[in-house]
Formats: sequence, structure tokens, C-alpha cells
Amino acid sequence: MIHTVKLGETLTQISKDYRTPLSAIISANPALNPNVIYPGQSIVIPGFPPPHTISYQIEVSINNRWLRLLKDGVLQKQYPIAVGKILHETPLGNFIIINKAPNPGGPFGTMWMSLSKEHYGIHGTNDPSSIGKAVSRGCIRMFNRDVEELASILPIGTAVFIHP
Repeated sequence: MIHTVKLGETLTQISKDYRTPLSAIISANPALNPNVIYPGQSIVIPGFPPPHTISYQIEVSINNRWLRLLKDGVLQKQYPIAVGKILHETPLGNFIIINKAPNPGGPFGTMWMSLSKEHYGIHGTNDPSSIGKAVSRGCIRMFNRDVEELASILPIGTAVFIHP
């Protein structure tokens, strides 16, 4: 997996976002000066499959409140979602799914899939009436049956593109 550094990112935060030890990132990038990274720089994140080996992608529209499952660029299914509220907006950009946790408990419903941005994920809900609204703390909420179906299909490393 190759991460492209964004303005303001630090190597420590990138390490946290991918839940990958800083030492592993430094080892995977022998030419990297860990004290000097810059926007646009490519950094290898070890432990994830190369993106071209995964045929699935996720596209999320914040404004339309849908999540689309694509396979080789072809729409397979569209799901209704809830998104972040004002002051806790869902982050925009390109991410990957880095892990899955069934039955995380509480407001996260029956499935949690972490995104490569610390504290954010795609998850179920214990409040199905929230779907279709801007009510979360930035995560993408789905009906439990939908997120379970999605998690059963997607491999770790699946690309997630979130846009307005």
C-alpha cells in the first residue's frame, strides 16, 4: 500500500491512521528521512495488499447520503447511510479499510470497519432511525444488515473514496 502525504500530516499520525508501528513504516521506506516528509511524497505502508489486487471499491457521497459498492468500477449496490454532523463532519478523501471488528458494542451496531484515518470508520448502528441524516461524530453509519453484508464482501485494503 502506498500512502501519499497530505499537507499537515506527520509520520506519527500516518502510523496511527494505518495502525502500523512507526518502526515498520521506517523499515519499509529505507530512503525516508523520518524527520522530513512533504505533501505529495509516497510512503509504503507495509501489511496491506497492493490496491490493484483488490477489485472492490467504495464510494461515499456525504450530500446524497449513500455508499456505493463497486467491483472493477461497476456499481454493484447502493446503501443509505448517516454521516457526520456539523462540528463532527465526515472526512473527505481517499482511505482504505484497515480492519474489521464484529459486534463492537454500543452505538456501533453489529460491525465496525476502520478507515485509514484514526477514529473513523464504517459501522452499524443501534439507532436505525438515524440513517439518512447528518448525526454521527464523523463516521459512516449503516443499517446493521447492510454493514454486515458489505463487510462479508470487502477485503482489508479496499479503497474508500469519500466526497461531498
